[in-house]
Amino acid sequence: MSVRKPLPRWADLILIPALNLTLAFLVSGLVVLIIGESPLEAVQILLFGAFGYGEGLGYTLHFATNFVFAGLAFSIASHAGQFNIGAEGQAYIAGLGAILVALFLDQTHWLIVMPLAMLAAGALGGFWGFVPGYLAAKRGSHVVITTIMFNFIAASIMVYLLNNVLKEPSNMAPESASVVNAGKMPQLREFWDFFGFAPVNVMLFVAIAALIFTYILLWRTELGYKIRTLGKNPDAAHYAGISNSAIVMISMTIAGAMAAMIALNEVLGVQNRLVLDFVFGYGFVGIAVGLMGRNHPIGIALAAILFGALYQGGQELAFMMPAVTREMIVVIQALVILFTGAMEGLFRGPLETIFGLIEFSKNSDAETEKDQHKDSKE
Repeated sequence: MSVRKPLPRWADLILIPALNLTLAFLVSGLVVLIIGESPLEAVQILLFGAFGYGEGLGYTLHFATNFVFAGLAFSIASHAGQFNIGAEGQAYIAGLGAILVALFLDQTHWLIVMPLAMLAAGALGGFWGFVPGYLAAKRGSHVVITTIMFNFIAASIMVYLLNNVLKEPSNMAPESASVVNAGKMPQLREFWDFFGFAPVNVMLFVAIAALIFTYILLWRTELGYKIRTLGKNPDAAHYAGISNSAIVMISMTIAGAMAAMIALNEVLGVQNRLVLDFVFGYGFVGIAVGLMGRNHPIGIALAAILFGALYQGGQELAFMMPAVTREMIVVIQALVILFTGAMEGLFRGPLETIFGLIEFSKNSDAETEKDQHKDSKE
């Protein structure tokens, strides 16, 4: 008889991610130890670089902002049963909408530019998510394959546009013209010197709003109920009268629009122009953020801060501890992604067995006590 028992929700949401993260850091510590450095000192440097001073915290929050959008783009699609690997391309193509609006309205005010740029970027990113959703819903295409291919299509389109259409004749670099006035998103350092030269900007508050929006959408609306029902049991959703194909297309469109916000954070908040590869792999890390955060907004927020700290703290570590090269920092980040993302179920089986044994032991003790009580009566 199997003694495995489904995990309590607290164990699934807290214990498993904590164990995965601990294992990732233990393996990373071994890597640091092998090269002759102190793992404890490395952790201290990493934490100080991420949270110990204003500029470091600002960079951590900037990276976390991108990871929130990428994680939500994965999560919303995942709740509908779709594995969205296309946030990278959805954010990339959305940069085109953001920069065109910013350049056209650069002489107005950022309060006008920002919402219109969000709409333009969201429309392009949403469309880049809708097409794979349509192909999956209407043609049976595998969404993993189509979203990966759309990443490459977006990259090719942007290379062509930046080299042949958007590039200024006087500029040799493959980039668009720069926005210098209202097209730029205000950075928080303009209001508070605490953040030093960190590029964290008003998109941080949009990310917080996106987390709240996603929670309300998925757990407080009829559409969210349909999305979650489809993800848990497509047959039951169809039997209940839900149009599975429509929900797939809607969820993928929303996911693409969420990924598009990365474009505003990078293109208008940092670069102030459209450049090649401005997404920097945020879309792919968003998969690990979504998985580690259990596709819940609170979990995604915490996971995004963790990965933001790894990015910023890793840069500080590479500077303060030269023996730990940038390539090793990438290895450490990859280990965290591996254990919290691809191997997130590593501890699930053993934990289910342990909880099953505990439950079995409790039931056995209860039966024994009942039998003893019965015998004493007789």
